[in-house]
Amino acid sequence: MFHVMLVEDQEIVRQGLRMILEQDEHIRVSCEASNGIEAMEKIAAHHVDVIFMDIRMPDMNGIEATRKIKKQYPEIYIVMLTTFNDDDYALEALNEGASGFLLKTSDGSKLIEAVYSVMNGGLVLHDEVSAKVVPKLLEQTKKTVSTMGIELTDREKAITRQIGQGKTNKEIAAELHLSVGTVKNHISVILQKTDSRDRTQLAIYAVKHHIS
Repeated sequence: MFHVMLVEDQEIVRQGLRMILEQDEHIRVSCEASNGIEAMEKIAAHHVDVIFMDIRMPDMNGIEATRKIKKQYPEIYIVMLTTFNDDDYALEALNEGASGFLLKTSDGSKLIEAVYSVMNGGLVLHDEVSAKVVPKLLEQTKKTVSTMGIELTDREKAITRQIGQGKTNKEIAAELHLSVGTVKNHISVILQKTDSRDRTQLAIYAVKHHIS
């Protein structure tokens, strides 16, 4: 069972999100909050796997809440959810550790898919947002990622290629005929070799260095 938290200041929106997500028998909305401060309080009292986080909220907005939550609970996945198609918001959210960015206009099925994707190590980006954000991420990582002295094995290149294509660990394992555990171990080594902070940076590394 995947336990989801909804952080959104409009109750009617939270109700709609809950109805959509709980159509899937493996997803349960375990708690809700109307702002970042309340979210921090609720996390301490509930088991949470994935958070759908609004951007603009009173008292503590979604970006600040994401920063604080990921620092204290790095194992929790956060998907930003907003009506604002603003690439700067997306870029900041990803830099703070978010695992995805969806517009509230997304189909209900996309919300459910997002839960499964992030729980399998995937990165979720709305198409409209991705088209704007990826070029900025590429530019941002030019100064922080270098190929100097980096030697990836053929297996590591194959896995990096799959990550650059947005594949989850489970999908990579199936594609390369490996166990999920083996894929995770390889990714840990690749992150160290490429000096990538996280999976998002590694995906950008793959695109930047034409590992496709």
